[in-house]
Amino acid sequence: MLMTSRRLNGFTESVIRGMTRLSNKYGAINLSQGFPDFDPPKQLLDALKECVYKGPHQYAVTWGAPRFRQALAKKQSRFMGIPIDPDENIVVTCGSTEAMMVAMMTVCDPGDKVIIFSPFYENYGADTILSGAIPIYVELRPPDYSFDPDELRRAFKQKPKAIVLCNPSNPSGKVFSKKELLLIAKLAKEFNAYVITDEVYEHIVYKPYVHTYVASLPGMFERTISCSSLSKTYSITGWRLGYIIASGRIINEARKVHDFLSVGAPAPLQEAAVTALGLPDSYYRHLQEDYTKKRDVFLSYLDNIGLNYTSPQGAYYVMMDISGMGHGNDVKFCEWLVKEIGVAAVPGSSFFKEPVRHLIRFHFAKREETLRQAGERLLKLRELKSK
Repeated sequence: MLMTSRRLNGFTESVIRGMTRLSNKYGAINLSQGFPDFDPPKQLLDALKECVYKGPHQYAVTWGAPRFRQALAKKQSRFMGIPIDPDENIVVTCGSTEAMMVAMMTVCDPGDKVIIFSPFYENYGADTILSGAIPIYVELRPPDYSFDPDELRRAFKQKPKAIVLCNPSNPSGKVFSKKELLLIAKLAKEFNAYVITDEVYEHIVYKPYVHTYVASLPGMFERTISCSSLSKTYSITGWRLGYIIASGRIINEARKVHDFLSVGAPAPLQEAAVTALGLPDSYYRHLQEDYTKKRDVFLSYLDNIGLNYTSPQGAYYVMMDISGMGHGNDVKFCEWLVKEIGVAAVPGSSFFKEPVRHLIRFHFAKREETLRQAGERLLKLRELKSK
């Protein structure tokens, strides 16, 4: 039989999306795949309604509709603290998933090495392999998910082409400190490597933690490829509007990759999203406040269960330790949790290069009512834990 590509043997289908299918099958509350069950901002929905009839309905400029790029450049210049030219520094993509793939293919040749922190969002390993690159994993050590500077230096000594940095981090909820980022930046410059960032949770950071954009650090804009999307900030994961911000030299090459991967992001959605990008700073303060409340509600139930977890510093995920449940297999436990408890989580092993089998990931991007329903179901674990 004629074989398919050998590189596909290096990874599986998405475990996260698989848990969503299992959740749907058994009618569980889905705290696995990170999408909200509440509406986007009303201003955004009103703009979309208008675009349904007025358009545009045909292709936008391949690397992004001009109005969208202008609005994005204005917004990100404000938050990143660096000047961003809408014509020189932006490529609009079909979600941050495509943005990360474009970034990887733009800077990596087959055989190049790429540093990835573990635990990691499952796409990063696949992106590296599909690009023909070789991943080098550096451990983020629970419970605080810190890294060993010496281990990171040893990884850089292997002369990687790039390092992937998810900040705030999925799945751990870690927000990298400025001190940590300065060290990463120093090593990237010393060993002449790119930094590919995934910053989709840039506005979901809990006090007293602060998000720092790597591209804003001294001397880093020219070697940083900042990837993000509108999905999490505006609760529109299904709109698939992502982007890359980088120097003009990098963007000129990224446009080629993007063009032949997807041609362009949806034109009417870009037009509607201009409204969201123009929202005042108060929107982002309220977003942080709302997610802080959601986090506190959900974690209060985990406290009542009595199992250990790491309180997230950013993003909307929490890693819980199931060692006390007597399960040595996180995959089996998550399957049991869906069927018997009615709540879906993600096995932690899908995020780690190391043999980690005692952690599972929940997300709390849900209405408070949904989180309380899920919490009441999870309280059954307290009874099982005590036996």
